[in-house]
Amino acid sequence: MAKEKKLVEAITSMEEDFAQWYTDVCVKADLIGYTSVKGCMAIKPAGYALWENIQADLDARFKATGVQNVYMPMFIPESLLQKEKDHIEGFAPEVAWVTHGGLDKLTERLCVRPTSETLFCDFYAKDIQSHRDLPRVYNQWCSVVRWEKTTRPFLRSREFLWQEGHTAHATAEEAEERTIQMLNVYTDFLQDDLAIPVIQGRKTDKEKFAGAEATYTVEALMHDGKALQSGTSHNFGQGFAKAFNVQFTDKDNTLKYVHQTSWGMTTRVIGALIMVHGDNSGLVMPPRIAPTQVMVIPIRQDAAGVMDKAIEVKDALAAAGVRVNIDATEKSPGWKFSEQEMRGIPVRVELGPKDIEAGTAVVVRRDDRSKEVVAIEDLPVRVPQILEEMQAAMYERAKAFRDSHLYEATDYETFVDTINNKPGFVNAMWCGDAACEAKIKEDTTATSRCMPFEQKHLSDVCVCCGKPAKIMVTWGKAY
Repeated sequence: MAKEKKLVEAITSMEEDFAQWYTDVCVKADLIGYTSVKGCMAIKPAGYALWENIQADLDARFKATGVQNVYMPMFIPESLLQKEKDHIEGFAPEVAWVTHGGLDKLTERLCVRPTSETLFCDFYAKDIQSHRDLPRVYNQWCSVVRWEKTTRPFLRSREFLWQEGHTAHATAEEAEERTIQMLNVYTDFLQDDLAIPVIQGRKTDKEKFAGAEATYTVEALMHDGKALQSGTSHNFGQGFAKAFNVQFTDKDNTLKYVHQTSWGMTTRVIGALIMVHGDNSGLVMPPRIAPTQVMVIPIRQDAAGVMDKAIEVKDALAAAGVRVNIDATEKSPGWKFSEQEMRGIPVRVELGPKDIEAGTAVVVRRDDRSKEVVAIEDLPVRVPQILEEMQAAMYERAKAFRDSHLYEATDYETFVDTINNKPGFVNAMWCGDAACEAKIKEDTTATSRCMPFEQKHLSDVCVCCGKPAKIMVTWGKAY
């Protein structure tokens, strides 16, 4: 029992130190390991299996909208990167450079991709000639490198995994439609599969992607009241196309520049999942995304018939479409329960000699630890129902938390007090002046998260300067 208690105590409580709690969960739930490469993590099997499920789900959603996968080089010549001035200025502090190939100094430095807009533009300039070639709706799954000064597992690392979509269209309307379409794909994925409620909106010019005409975002609220940008979709207009001369002959036989978009989601959504749903016992995974949805735990597995029945239950659940496994290790049941909770497996099925004699099993949910005695023969029907009930409950719980930490302010004193003393989102009116954004950040460290699509008129004046205002902005401190 001492070991079982120690397993749980290995996690710092989130109330004591949220940042340390988060790191403890990443490590103790066996999602990541540290490497000799500073600022980079090793994603262990449990963490990578989670990313594989995220990747598979998103990939299917992308392809349902006509997206095709491609792959571009990881190196970008410096001259290519320099073609779009705003873009290179936005990424310059984070770029890693290759200066030598073997023992020979390169005649031109190569950037290790921080993002691939320039590569796709260079490719499209050669690949697109006619309106018949449009639209181009491409995506790539890859890693990127950004030389972050402060790193944290999943949230910020110098190399991370992501997908980046890059599309080219004949008209501005098609590009805008695709930009919003992909933002909605991210929203549906986060809410339906990760059980994370989000706020959709447009970034201010100060916060938009370098080189973009408009950036749209989905913002989620973590358990400590900080925001996490969980996915972005950018409308580039014709800025990149003009810089890279991406033109096509239209139906009227005139040359025109394409309209482009880009959109991406990264492994930081795993960090969001941890911080939205986790508790002081460890990770809590939404059933739809969990690599293992159910763990069958035999009690007194050395007793006659126990393992045979456990295997029978596992096979029946697998046949019902459940991702299921058996913990057949020689650890004590209590240790297995603690380990299952630490790793966030949604449901465990406890099965011992007395249960088998009664023809029942005990089904325990990870999120609320509720227990239900279910007839063994009914498990293939009841367990999938429990998984769906848990998925829905986790979303509603996260949404209730988010909504209870969503505030409004119409004067600056209230705004600053709320930002500093009530973790969460604060809605307030904004005049549109970047100077007010800068002052708010200086006074509170909060930033504009987005101008939400669902606008509400809170007052006629900017919360910061008192000038006329028509835009409501969601503000918050963020990762």
